[in-house]
Amino acid sequence: MSSIITFLGKGGTGRTTVAIAAARKLATRGTKVLLIGQDPSPAYSMALGVEVTSEPQEIAANLTVVQMQPTALLEQSWEEAKKLEQQYLRSPILKNVYGQELAILPGMDEALALNAIREYDRTKKYDAIIYDGTGDIRTLRMFGIPENLSWYIRRFQGVVQESEIVKALAPFVQPVTSAILNVSWTGENIAPEQTQQANQMLDQGKKALADPKRVISYLVTTSDPTAIATAKYLWGSAQQIGLTVGGVFLNQAQVTDDLTQQFSPLTITPLPRKESSSEEILIDALPNFQNVTDIPQPTTIDIAAKKIKVFLPGFTKQQVKLTQYGADITVEAGEQRRNITLPPQWSGRSVTGAKFNNSYLELTIG
Repeated sequence: MSSIITFLGKGGTGRTTVAIAAARKLATRGTKVLLIGQDPSPAYSMALGVEVTSEPQEIAANLTVVQMQPTALLEQSWEEAKKLEQQYLRSPILKNVYGQELAILPGMDEALALNAIREYDRTKKYDAIIYDGTGDIRTLRMFGIPENLSWYIRRFQGVVQESEIVKALAPFVQPVTSAILNVSWTGENIAPEQTQQANQMLDQGKKALADPKRVISYLVTTSDPTAIATAKYLWGSAQQIGLTVGGVFLNQAQVTDDLTQQFSPLTITPLPRKESSSEEILIDALPNFQNVTDIPQPTTIDIAAKKIKVFLPGFTKQQVKLTQYGADITVEAGEQRRNITLPPQWSGRSVTGAKFNNSYLELTIG
């Protein structure tokens, strides 16, 4: 399996430059690298010095590049969806709809990109996959899809199963779908393997995201106050989806005591200005991406002490909101919400205490 690396930060801080340098550094050390670019414009090809397409191509020893093109990904995914429908449903209805007809809806490109990364990872051709995405909240929402989608499936599946209205209407569903859609849908029409495979896929995504040796991100900033504030905001937002942040790259500036304190306990690596003829200087300045140690975990659960600690750097006490519904605790910070399901040992218990201390939300379970 591959290690997946991405970079977060305000636009114009040099994320793409760092991503390309990181890919070259790993490749020169014998690591088989796939560099994925999300930018569909010609700028990405110009930055690499080669024409990058939607098909992976090796541009140097151990270094392969590919450019995400949502329309091409949609066509591929749609054909897969039709194959699955034909496999699991007795009366498929998507067979007469073609991927070339479909338009990209908001948010669809993130889901397509995540699935493409998953597929590249499954090939086992690469030791490292570097994803040069938008580097903002959209990238975080993309990596948070497995966790959020699995919660929606679990939560609404339970709601539907327990609904008296659904139980009452169940005998009428099959005749109505037959009359209107000309298909025969019943509870037995969908094979149980379909739901099981989907849940297994989501579980694999959640486990990968929780393991910094599998998925990790790095902040990229300059000395500009806006860039620093954005990096801190993205740091805290990354914790909300369970994505580990491994360090900070400070572009074209010197590390100060104030910056060290603001990003503590992360290590700040200063980067020199990249000149057209001195990429090696930038590559040499980058750390060893495969050495992941002493990084704060987004969430820790202490069963014996009945404590939950959620790491939320970049946020203040006033920006954090906590609610609980049954076994789910919802932590809201910034524009994101994270649902933490209580372990089975704490079934029926609730939060009896909460405090925000040194960027940690500490919860006590009664």
